Amino acid sequence: MRQPMMLIALSALGACASPLPPKDPKQAWVDLYTMTPGRVIMADRLDGKRLDDGRYFQVTPGKHELIVRFDYEIYAGGFSTDPRDRTCYLTVRYDHFEAGERYRLEARAPVMEPQVLLYDSARTVVVNEPSRVFCIP
Repeated sequence: MRQPMMLIALSALGACASPLPPKDPKQAWVDLYTMTPGRVIMADRLDGKRLDDGRYFQVTPGKHELIVRFDYEIYAGGFSTDPRDRTCYLTVRYDHFEAGERYRLEARAPVMEPQVLLYDSARTVVVNEPSRVFCIP
């Protein structure tokens, strides 16, 4: 079960080796974070279109739908003590992205249920839950 997570982590490290593109001052930039080591968050889709680089979102001002892939481990309990991998796609909708602003999208899974928060540059929460969650196992 840990091999798929290792492959994801290695591919993410490979992506980190290439430089990020320059930030366009006419667009908003969205950084992605997860608060727990061993968990992975990647940008998947912007307004329904799959992205080539999952490390960030760069969006025009206005309304957008962001979909992130969030991979983490869950513990099933019972007779099994081994963690299981869980992949969730979290949809975040925000109507007021501003040019030149930097946003922070954080994913976490307290009590094994995924949550996502979107912060503006002043660290004010502008979205405090996903509008849609789809998880595999």
